Amino acid sequence: MMTACGGGDAANAGPPGAPTLEKETSSSEAASSSGKAKLLTDADVTLGDIDNGMVEKGKTTYDVKCQACHSMGENRVVGPGWKGITTRRKPEWIMNMIVNTDAMLAEDPEAQRQLEQCLVRMPNQNLSMDEARQVLEFMRTL
Repeated sequence: MMTACGGGDAANAGPPGAPTLEKETSSSEAASSSGKAKLLTDADVTLGDIDNGMVEKGKTTYDVKCQACHSMGENRVVGPGWKGITTRRKPEWIMNMIVNTDAMLAEDPEAQRQLEQCLVRMPNQNLSMDEARQVLEFMRTL
């Protein structure tokens, strides 16, 4: 994982009101001392107005890595459709499913229910935090 947007210095800041990730996370920080992944919390993900630049990048990532299993509608392909997903799931849950897939499938009861319904384990797409945040931003438009 790479550093998240919204980090410390002004040179890395996005436009005013742009959605950010509050905490930066690297792959070395992703696991706690117990060996479990450090999952994002609601304090880690801040949503603002929709950022169209992020939406465009998120759509590109969807086209390359996600569309084979997820529709932009409500219908299930392999995994659940994304239409309205941000009304059913919290932003941090979505981000964790994208960047901490294995930990979520091992530890989160809702992710485990999804696995039981889909019967196919979501692969870890190795997206950076920035890419995952862009996908979340794209999801917000569906």
